[in-house]
Amino acid sequence: MPDVVRIAPGRFDYRVPGEFMRGKRPVNGPRIVMSVEQPVMIMKRQVSAAEYGRCVADGACRPAPGVGARGEVPVVGVTWHDASDYAAWLSEKTGRNWRLPSDEEWSYAAGSRLVDDAVSEDPGGDVANRWLARYDEESRREIVAEAEPRPFGSFGENEHGLLDIGGNVWDWTSTCFARYRLDEEGALAGKPTVNCGVRTVAGAHRGYVSDFIGDAKAGGCSVGRPPANLGIRLVLDETSAWRRVAARLRRLVDKEDASRALILASDRW
Repeated sequence: MPDVVRIAPGRFDYRVPGEFMRGKRPVNGPRIVMSVEQPVMIMKRQVSAAEYGRCVADGACRPAPGVGARGEVPVVGVTWHDASDYAAWLSEKTGRNWRLPSDEEWSYAAGSRLVDDAVSEDPGGDVANRWLARYDEESRREIVAEAEPRPFGSFGENEHGLLDIGGNVWDWTSTCFARYRLDEEGALAGKPTVNCGVRTVAGAHRGYVSDFIGDAKAGGCSVGRPPANLGIRLVLDETSAWRRVAARLRRLVDKEDASRALILASDRW
């Protein structure tokens, strides 16, 4: 069973991800105070190459570059679909519900290592200028020059006990990329355009990568400096697991199979 860190509910400052246009001008997403109502149970470290290799050996995961070469480093070169397949395989193996974190959950878990991805200096109304400004800012903030994955713990531990947050391996999240249009007063104008073929990745900075891309440097990153590596860090969703059990019990009771429902309940609790 992977080592999991439990982070208590709380509140934190959060920059809404996505692309925001105010009139014809790109702007930063809003910064809000977000409440986290349930504990976040997240892997202390990223999934290793050796762990992912066992999923490959079972035929449930697609091979990733370098898997099997060194086990005590994060697996990299995985797509969003690969990460989702691994979560499904691990859930089946352990009997517990593992899934990709949302961007909100990952950001909360990152704590003081969360980097605000706003462009601090207004480059003017031109979209291309803003893209260049974002690339420059991310390049200045980026302290990890080498792309080779390092052994776990190389980038230290945050205040929650998570290893390597903000290192040179970014984590896939479940959050879809979205485009928002704001009116001149800054209010949302219409519904956002959501593209779930592109997902948010979280690390030394936030990025947006096509879900079939395993190497963001080769393409698929929408704006800014591409992530050095794409990896996996999952959350343990006990709430969803309990909901599934409760729903199954309800279905059994609805079928007037009370005895079977009681047996299932006693086994589970």
